[in-house]
Amino acid sequence: MEKHLFKQYALDDWMNEVIGKLGFYEPTAIQAKVIPEALKGKDIIGQSETGSGKTHAFLIPLLNKIDIDQSKTQIVLTAPTRELATQIYDEAKKIMQLSNDEDKWRAKLIIGGTDKKRMVEKMKQAPHIVVGTPGRILDLVQEGVLDIYSAKSFVMDETDLMLELGLIEEIDRILTNAHPDIQVMVFSATIPERLQPFLKKYLHAPLYVNIDDRLAPENLEHRLIDLRHREQADVIFEISKVIQPYLAIIFTNGKENANQLAKNLQAKGLEVGLIHGGLKQRERKRALKEIQQLKYQYIVATDLASRGIDIKGVSHVINANLPKEESFYLHRVGRTARAGMEGTAISLYHEEDVALIKKLEKKGLTFTFYDVSKGEWREAKAWNVRQKRERQENDTEKKAWQQVRKPQKVKPAYKKKLKKQQQNAKKKIERNQFKKK
Repeated sequence: MEKHLFKQYALDDWMNEVIGKLGFYEPTAIQAKVIPEALKGKDIIGQSETGSGKTHAFLIPLLNKIDIDQSKTQIVLTAPTRELATQIYDEAKKIMQLSNDEDKWRAKLIIGGTDKKRMVEKMKQAPHIVVGTPGRILDLVQEGVLDIYSAKSFVMDETDLMLELGLIEEIDRILTNAHPDIQVMVFSATIPERLQPFLKKYLHAPLYVNIDDRLAPENLEHRLIDLRHREQADVIFEISKVIQPYLAIIFTNGKENANQLAKNLQAKGLEVGLIHGGLKQRERKRALKEIQQLKYQYIVATDLASRGIDIKGVSHVINANLPKEESFYLHRVGRTARAGMEGTAISLYHEEDVALIKKLEKKGLTFTFYDVSKGEWREAKAWNVRQKRERQENDTEKKAWQQVRKPQKVKPAYKKKLKKQQQNAKKKIERNQFKKK
């Protein structure tokens, strides 16, 4: 077996064997920073994008520290969505199955959409690891079914989305039931200012790890299409004629929009999957399975359902609606152009989206402007071309008026004479500008 570089850390022999079986030989950037400090019990704020290896950055050291002979809860892992919690749980189970003591491990997935009564029955013997969404974990803690005071470590994943969804209050209430010295690890793609009070309350002298603060992958192209008076489905159908996606995610704002857009695209003959927070757990599971089986070339999704879901092979991201926040745009487009691959983000925009586009441009993103018609891409004018032209015309008007001499005595028809002078001066300025070009 190839020698792996995880052996530089103070991990147990069984964990090193598991890492080898997983096929990991070199830690990612965030794993290299987090693993040694997490083993020491350090509080950590880890800032990195989805796909950077952060799940194993906390799973490897925390599972390594579990004493499976002690029948008490030792780790609590939280995520904002059922899908992300399930993914973390599946990765933890994989580590347990590859260990030599698979039968001794106890882990419980605690999420909504499952039979609560059955879950309570299974909790009679305390799980070593609890993975779940804040609301359901809080329910079981308050009902006395789950005791987390014995837990040594607590993890929040996708914390900025927790904040957006109003789940921080539930996390706060969970942690009031934990030991005051519990190790708290927070992972997030962005660390919003509104999160600071929470961080100061629960994290003691944390290590701050910021991995790859690029706005978006360098090999990602950002295209903008002015929607104007057209229907989203019509434009996206035209886009489908000129791109050959391995897999394209089409983002909308809200589940009603997602339902309608998916229906409209299906009516046009596109094989379209649908995933959002309004689907029942059974429907979401089936949709994710079909996506993984590559049944669809296009997936209509919302921010809530798609964030933190590991959908591999996304070659294109299409924003049917642009989001209101810069961070959500970056999360969406970050779904493509991974692991050195190229990707394209195509966004339909209205005039009210210009403020967001301006903010993203100021942060360093470069947009190209296109339209699509009759199976072809066509270069289009940028959103601010008309504004620039109007501004230039206004400047010329002002300069021309400055060259007009106002008469000392007002005579009949003097306004017409002044206007004529101004027009002549304006033509002269425009001629000079043309010569300079």
